[in-house]
Amino acid sequence: MAVVVFLHHPQEGPCLLGEVLRDRGRRLEFVHLYRGQPVPGELDEVEGVLSMGGPMNVDQAGEHPWMHAEMEYLRKAHAGGVPIVGVCLGAQLLAQALGGQVGPMPRPPGPEIGFHPLKLGFAGTVDPLLAGIPWSPMAFHIHGQEATKLPPEAVLLASSKMCKNQAFRVGLKTYGFQYHFEWNRDDLVAVARDPFVAQANLTAQQIIDSVGTYYDSYEHVAARLRENIATLLVTGPVKLRV
Repeated sequence: MAVVVFLHHPQEGPCLLGEVLRDRGRRLEFVHLYRGQPVPGELDEVEGVLSMGGPMNVDQAGEHPWMHAEMEYLRKAHAGGVPIVGVCLGAQLLAQALGGQVGPMPRPPGPEIGFHPLKLGFAGTVDPLLAGIPWSPMAFHIHGQEATKLPPEAVLLASSKMCKNQAFRVGLKTYGFQYHFEWNRDDLVAVARDPFVAQANLTAQQIIDSVGTYYDSYEHVAARLRENIATLLVTGPVKLRV
């Protein structure tokens, strides 16, 4: 059994989320789509799917043909009841795969970059995966597109001032998160140097300074969400290592 992890960029791995899953005895099977590795054909022995972030957009499938194959895989996994977590680009791919729509954020106010608070909707306050999460947590964002329309059966869990569809659930085991909770302090500082930051009229130093201000609050919430995913969502039998 393995958790399939779709990677769209060499610097956008599961990071701390992957570490928590491995600590709980999960085996991660990485699919480096940006290197041309194919999307798996079957769901046999798959106990979960992670779809991570990336700098590309869903409307660039012509440049990144793996997008169509990944979205088909996400549809099959969802229909099969396999737990799914999509993060940032992964959440957008998930939304579109299941019948939603994705497009550019209005400018202004977007793009949404840096630390911004979320607000949990009622569904978010009672969702098991968000148990222990404050109703207005601090989160880190870096995106210029968003799910403009959620899939027909989706439940909205959290929003921010600039982006309504920050977190959503479809069914019982499929979750999308527009914001990041997998990165550690060094990851956030590295992201601060991404040229995309300038599109929000921010400098790398401003983002780095904000990491010093908000990291403790961010990590407190992010760690709880990672733990919830590892213990409540991916719940198949663990193969003991002897």
